[in-house]
Amino acid sequence: MIKVGIIGGAGYTAGELLRLLVNHPKVQISFVQSTSQAGKAVTSIHHDLVGSTNMEFVAEMPKGADVIFLCMGHGKSREFMEKTLVDSTTKVIDLSHDFRLKDKSIASDHRVFIYGLPELNKNAIKGANHIANPGCFATAIQLALLPAADIIQDDVHIHAITGATGAGQNPTATTHFSWRNNNVSHYKAFEHQHLGEIGESMVQAGKGFDHTINFLPIRGDFARGIFATAYFKSDLTAEEVKSKYQKFYKDAAFTHVVDHKVSLKEVVNTNKCVLNIEKIDGKILITSCIDNLLKGASGQAVQNMNLMFGLPEHTGIQLKSIAF
Repeated sequence: MIKVGIIGGAGYTAGELLRLLVNHPKVQISFVQSTSQAGKAVTSIHHDLVGSTNMEFVAEMPKGADVIFLCMGHGKSREFMEKTLVDSTTKVIDLSHDFRLKDKSIASDHRVFIYGLPELNKNAIKGANHIANPGCFATAIQLALLPAADIIQDDVHIHAITGATGAGQNPTATTHFSWRNNNVSHYKAFEHQHLGEIGESMVQAGKGFDHTINFLPIRGDFARGIFATAYFKSDLTAEEVKSKYQKFYKDAAFTHVVDHKVSLKEVVNTNKCVLNIEKIDGKILITSCIDNLLKGASGQAVQNMNLMFGLPEHTGIQLKSIAF
């Protein structure tokens, strides 16, 4: 059994991790750490786990975990790695932005974090001790664009809408119900923090990709999921592009190229990404759907853990969509 610990256990991503790990056949949850909730029952925060665990939050990280998941706010993971003596035998999977970019992928103790997008870096993940889990928007957009990195002829334009859980558990002016309900707005237009990791992956996949990625993120009035559309000019037919995507993802455990127009309910509560490809007026249109808390965060983190410990990728994350 893999002994697992969670650092920062009170938030949305930690809650999703716990829901997956309590039913994972190869995992024993050793501890769930939370400075703010120490001494309280895990179910006092994650009410849906009543009957699934009797664990309490702990204040400090015990020794002996085979892998720890860092589920803290951006900037907190690097601080944790600087201040905490993590056993050299303990693997680390970070769900923040702190180690995703190449120039920031090395911790102060010289531990290197591998970018954890299995569709791009599966072999490197298998041999890694430290993983930087991709961002949610970054996952949906990279999976939409990576197979086309060498055929894109001009700038890329992306419109992606995300659920309220993408903003985290702490309420803000744009996440409380009376503002979010029946409302839509954009934010961080053309300067979202995930653009850096998207650009690095496109260069890795395209060997010289140098086009501008124009990204407009949208706040949606629903809880979870990302619906992203990306389009770019190409001389190839839709069938030629589709063939490239099918070849690129032929060994992908959770990414699927489909013929029908896709919708969020196909992926919510799953670790899947579904992709649809069309050509309209000389432009290739890619639609990409994921669950932002699963394939965009905790599900992908478990997928990475499975790879790191030599398990089949699907282990513990064969989940059912809500469908309707």
